[in-house]
Amino acid sequence: MTIFNTIIFHTKNNTAKVTPIKFVLSLLLTLFLFSYLSVLYAAVPVPAPPDVAARNYILIDYASGDVLAEKAADKQIEPASITKLMTAYVIYNELKAGRLKMDDKVTVSEKAWRMGGSRMYLEVGSKVPVHELLKGMIIQSGNDAAVALAEHVAGSEDAFVSLMNQYAKKLGMDSTHFVNATGWPDKAHLTTARDIATLARAIIRDFPNHYKLYAEKSFTYNHIKQYNRNKLLWRDKSVDGLKTGHTDSAGYCLVTSAKRAGTRLISVVLGTKSKKARADVSQSLLNYGFRFFETHLLYKAGAVLSQPRIWQGEQQHIPLGLAKDLYVTIPTGSYKNMKASVTIDKTIQAPVKKGDVLGEVKVSLNHEPLNSAPLIALQTVNKGNLFQVVKDYFLRMIE
Repeated sequence: MTIFNTIIFHTKNNTAKVTPIKFVLSLLLTLFLFSYLSVLYAAVPVPAPPDVAARNYILIDYASGDVLAEKAADKQIEPASITKLMTAYVIYNELKAGRLKMDDKVTVSEKAWRMGGSRMYLEVGSKVPVHELLKGMIIQSGNDAAVALAEHVAGSEDAFVSLMNQYAKKLGMDSTHFVNATGWPDKAHLTTARDIATLARAIIRDFPNHYKLYAEKSFTYNHIKQYNRNKLLWRDKSVDGLKTGHTDSAGYCLVTSAKRAGTRLISVVLGTKSKKARADVSQSLLNYGFRFFETHLLYKAGAVLSQPRIWQGEQQHIPLGLAKDLYVTIPTGSYKNMKASVTIDKTIQAPVKKGDVLGEVKVSLNHEPLNSAPLIALQTVNKGNLFQVVKDYFLRMIE
């Protein structure tokens, strides 16, 4: 709307003398610009998500967390090797806490050595650095590496699984229950597409330095070179993670993250029939999301959005803002149809602590609620001295 107003303003205030031919040409040019800009800034109609061959899927925007498409996203399923995302998340937290170091040597147990399925071909009794095991688990999806790490951190795989479930609960993965660190088939080992998307988002958000490993295409250990099973890393340059999975019961699964023009999307595809199918389905969902949606940062965390009056305080005004960045994901071209409103408590009285909720920011699109966030105090304001308290008391009585 700003662009249209600018054009109209300059057109109405043009006082230069023009000939009839110049007037006609100018009019035609103006009409063309209006027509072009109307198309350029018009909202793109959003079709239904593509009909893809997957039992379950979900597509979300990373920044806002908004769901762009889903199918049976809350149905519990076996996650296969996608489980290793949580195994890695626990390891990252151990590294962050200083209880584990990348150079720590892990002794490979017989149990880890005997693991079937995908492996990095560890040798029993060998001592392998944590950073090598992480590569083997993430790039090669090594079951032996996952068990070795779990045993080293918690003493046993069962004890490590307890940590996995605790972190799942902390992240809000309410439909998830792990029984092993690898994704080995078990009817009690269950999660959902929505919970997996939550976990993928947490890995990218909480551990961006570790996330870089998910884009690695190959890893060589013990003179054996193996390739990342995420084929989209070769097909789509915007893709930089995350994890594949496959068992007979779970089917072929793929969690993918891609970033284009500053926007990151995460897709979770479960229960397809082949490696090619999981890649094709994931690609279709990502293309759909990037084509028909756009994400905007409306307000940054900590930015002052309002400074209302505070009564009986050591100062007269209190800055209000948001605790977290507020993003919205909307249909492409519909940004001009958004409205934001701020509601603030009618009377704010000291003392107020930093972080206290004193209002709300609401965002709507085409008059429909879109998103909201609490408006908080950005600083503490203590009760004022006796003079300030008495003065404000009488001012409120006469206002």
